[in-house]
Amino acid sequence: MKLTVIQGKTNAVVKVIPIYEGSLDKKTSCGGLSTAIKLKNSGKFKESYGDIYTLAKEAEEGFVYRIFLGLGKKEELTPEKIRRATSKAVKEAMKLNETSVHMKVIDSPNVCFYDVIKAMFEGAVLTNYKFDKYKTSNNETKKFIEYFEIFKINEDNFKIAENALKEAQDIIEGNIIARDLVNEPANVIYPETLAEKAKEIGVKAGFDVKVFNKEEIEKLNMKAYLEVAKGSDKEPKLIVMKYEGNKEDVQNILGLVGKGLTYDSGGYSIKPTDGMKTMKSDMGGAAAVIGAMYTIAKQKLKINVTAVVASCENMISGGAYKPGDIIGSMAGKTIEVLNTDAEGRLTLVDAVNYIIEKEKVSKVVDMATLTGAVLVALGTTASGVVTNNKDFYTKLEIASNNSGEKVWQLPAFDEYKELIKSDIADLKNIGGKCAGTITAGLFIGEFVQEKPWLHIDIAGTSWVDSDKHYRTKGGTGEGARLLYHLAKEEQ
Repeated sequence: MKLTVIQGKTNAVVKVIPIYEGSLDKKTSCGGLSTAIKLKNSGKFKESYGDIYTLAKEAEEGFVYRIFLGLGKKEELTPEKIRRATSKAVKEAMKLNETSVHMKVIDSPNVCFYDVIKAMFEGAVLTNYKFDKYKTSNNETKKFIEYFEIFKINEDNFKIAENALKEAQDIIEGNIIARDLVNEPANVIYPETLAEKAKEIGVKAGFDVKVFNKEEIEKLNMKAYLEVAKGSDKEPKLIVMKYEGNKEDVQNILGLVGKGLTYDSGGYSIKPTDGMKTMKSDMGGAAAVIGAMYTIAKQKLKINVTAVVASCENMISGGAYKPGDIIGSMAGKTIEVLNTDAEGRLTLVDAVNYIIEKEKVSKVVDMATLTGAVLVALGTTASGVVTNNKDFYTKLEIASNNSGEKVWQLPAFDEYKELIKSDIADLKNIGGKCAGTITAGLFIGEFVQEKPWLHIDIAGTSWVDSDKHYRTKGGTGEGARLLYHLAKEEQ
């Protein structure tokens, strides 16, 4: 989609007019809104948030359309509400079979102009996303938007709008990278090809990528990771990405760890067929980390970031690990395996240990599609967070507000840690039926060496079964925008 901003008015076929609640009062409205006033008085259009009405007028070469978009109360508008409102307008334009949308800039008293522009573009472009590259024919009549313009920007704000557009493009591209990686089938994206994609993206964005093969992973003594990987014919790949944006402070490094299970059968604790159909998405954490690294590097943030993905498949074979096995880890701790479908945390603990011991990061964030329990607790609305550092979490909340990707902190009481203690090893990889998201997070927390740490479980937010505003069906790219905004807060 081509994006642009202009200063003046536009003679567009499809024009979106955002309207606040109360702005159509006859005493205060200008003549340009006279049509909207008539629609309101007739009951066809309300100014409440999300209300929408399209008016078609015949012109010399067809029709012109005016889409009136309700924004609700002016003081209640947020960047996320702007994204979703813009998304609704774009969807309305799609129904008209038009490929170009022109939207009047939203004037907000409580969202800065720069963030308004960013949010409008994010809402528009991400709504337009669809993964259909494997369709050999497409009989759908719906057209997708090829051009999106924000108009009526005054001269003083025009340069700000252009800068906001640039950041929006980088954020959008990072999110779409994550969506594409999640949506690709497991016969296309597996550890080797995921590593190749990371390299390609690193070259494009400007960060370094090193890939370790199985022999090198063995030399690193990453025993837990290798146990998960050994059931598959596909060789594991440890992907290490580095962006150095602040060479004056080389000791301060933000560490990102993404779960990289390119396919998860559950191993011998095998999933039912319905549970396996979307398990190509079990590398959503890795996809988010790679997408975030793209945006961080493209925006040239003044921060050092190292990201690690321990990529593999969790499969069944004569060599696969089994329930009841006791395995090692890079940190030296022993683990009793009670469920081979609790595999992601085994790869993550070695990746976390690696990023602390070998890459010397100052803080750690791990992001993973880790537990079904987070869906039970929070649904598809918010990602669950377990942390050992209040200040770090406060920055994540700011990043959440800026990105629109919701998070919710879960408790990390010592009583929960008791649930992952084993009678015959140092730890066990599941804590039982209760508090599954918390115990999974705290299992990883046993390996963070008291570094400030955030564990983000995106199992409920990384995939949607149907379109939900600008989160389109399939992989949502959840986490890519959140991690970028967290890095921005940390710089």
